[in-house]
Amino acid sequence: MAKDWGDQLEELIRRQADVREMGGPERIERQHAGDRMTIRERINALADDGTFHEIGTIAGNAEYDDTGNLIKLNASNCVMGRARVDRRPVVISGDDFTQRGGSADAAIKDKAAYPEEMARELRIPIIRLIEGSGGGGSVKTIETTGRPNLPGGVGTKYDLMLQNMGYIPVVALGLGSVAGLGAARLAASHYSVMVKETSAMFVAGPPVVAGLGEDLSKQELGGWKIQLAAGGVDDAVDTEEEAFELARKFLSYLPSSVDEVTEREPPDDPVDRHDASLSSIIPREPKQAYNMRKIVETVIDTGSFFEMAFKFGRPIITGFARLDGWPVAVMASDPLFSGGAWTTDACEKIIRFVDMAQTFHLPIVYLCDCPGFAVGLEAEKARTIRAGVRVMTAISQTTVPWCSIIVRNAFGVAGGAHRPAGRYSMRYAWISGAWGSLPLAGGIEAAYRAEIDTANDPQAKLDEIEERLEKLRSPFRTAETFAIEEMIDPRATRSVFCDFANLSAKRRKPGPSSFGMRP
Repeated sequence: MAKDWGDQLEELIRRQADVREMGGPERIERQHAGDRMTIRERINALADDGTFHEIGTIAGNAEYDDTGNLIKLNASNCVMGRARVDRRPVVISGDDFTQRGGSADAAIKDKAAYPEEMARELRIPIIRLIEGSGGGGSVKTIETTGRPNLPGGVGTKYDLMLQNMGYIPVVALGLGSVAGLGAARLAASHYSVMVKETSAMFVAGPPVVAGLGEDLSKQELGGWKIQLAAGGVDDAVDTEEEAFELARKFLSYLPSSVDEVTEREPPDDPVDRHDASLSSIIPREPKQAYNMRKIVETVIDTGSFFEMAFKFGRPIITGFARLDGWPVAVMASDPLFSGGAWTTDACEKIIRFVDMAQTFHLPIVYLCDCPGFAVGLEAEKARTIRAGVRVMTAISQTTVPWCSIIVRNAFGVAGGAHRPAGRYSMRYAWISGAWGSLPLAGGIEAAYRAEIDTANDPQAKLDEIEERLEKLRSPFRTAETFAIEEMIDPRATRSVFCDFANLSAKRRKPGPSSFGMRP
């Protein structure tokens, strides 16, 4: 009678059981005490029920007795595989912090790179659940390996992590203290989220920077407030479950890879819906601010706006939305910050955003109220003009359909960058529009200084000049020369945008972009 494979099956079951113990009850309890799930709990909460197919389950560091029998299999610190999230196939890769804090001491080198390669080749999104150094080294590594690790040595596959941004959506969730390579994996993504009180991100943690004389807690050094304001991550939430929900929402606006385009959702919001509040939302006083987000929410499909990086580069608002069911990338000026003038941070934010829209074939709509680049000593120190040239290049390199509406200001070089140069795009202006090389305010005194100074009544002369120029500044004067394509009633904005979205749908062309996404 042929012998069956029962003993081998028992061996497999035993090894699988060892792995699922992770770092053991004590370390699991420590994870829970810090209000953090274990990696397997996280995957179960993120993936559709029963869809996670783990890969490399029994890869790890085994302990054997003198006769070669298995004592225990210690799992690697990477848990990964394929799953479905909102019915879409994805790759999930997660750090097991209960195994040596996610450091290289518990890593299987080839396993850590495998999910990146798998997602790229299968052309499906990857979601990284990051905690610890993400497979990077620790001070103890030199003792456990008997040699120092040379960064960037033979077999390094960091390039996969970066190249993936040009091919598939990459979501990264920082779910604990994230340092070194883990921080790089969090930043090298299209969308990143931290959990407010339990997550922190830094190149090196407090014990290391203490050597520089900086005595800081994790939150003081790299907490969510620091990283959101610096643009290190895009969002922060109170719980891990909220982070998973944001990951799902983000992916709903993107295709699975550059080889596809995002599908239209069934529209349920009339395209001709007009909101009377838009006719008076822009103040007649040119320096008075208003709520641009209210305009955005009014003109898109109701409830569809998904904002990104809301604490960084605040003169510009960026996010995804839907217009008559079609997914679009939205940019909008925010006059509540620097009057909407483009700072260096705002330029960097725009570059990343238009790169992402270009990579994944999303048409761009832009509600413009830009008085120019930020000016002054601090702006010069922050190399604003260099960042400005880069953002102008990024915008002009795009090939996706583009529609701009000048809501109020479009002045100077930055104001001129409200659409790509050298190719067709749709452009409209509200009746509140104002544009030129320089705003009139402040410029009149400089340009007409001699005339004002020699007048019998300098103030009266200034008022006279201002009144004369204000009439010439009228946007209708520009419209007479067809320098602006169309002036519209603000209440018609949604109709204009929806028309653009429908016309643009057939112009979306799958395939890699002519340039890769810049992290």
